[in-house]
Amino acid sequence: QVHLVESGGGLVQAGGSLRLSCAASGRTSPDYAVGWFRQAPGKEREFVAAISGAGGTSRYADSVKGRFTISRDDAKNTVYLDMSNLNPEDTAVYYCASRTAWGGSSRAESYAYWGQGTQVTVSS
Repeated sequence: QVHLVESGGGLVQAGGSLRLSCAASGRTSPDYAVGWFRQAPGKEREFVAAISGAGGTSRYADSVKGRFTISRDDAKNTVYLDMSNLNPEDTAVYYCASRTAWGGSSRAESYAYWGQGTQVTVSS
């Protein structure tokens, strides 16, 4: 079992930045890929970014490419999502998820473990 806890959400003005953290505990492994997803009110959960085991590769949704950066510090069992140039369309609950495979995936159903989410609100 892997337990994930997100933090770092909050209220920020458009154009601002935030760093989200995803702290893992339990049966973690640096070989496990981690993804970030988000869900806005009335919308389906959508893929944001993913990083492979040992940080080998990363992938991003087109909507955040160039603005968001995913990284991991396996010594701290933590994955980060650095978000910059935020806009109101980025407002959502952000979730991190872990899968017991090396490669990152944009498919939510491929992730076995999920955090409780952290709210990000971007004001215009």
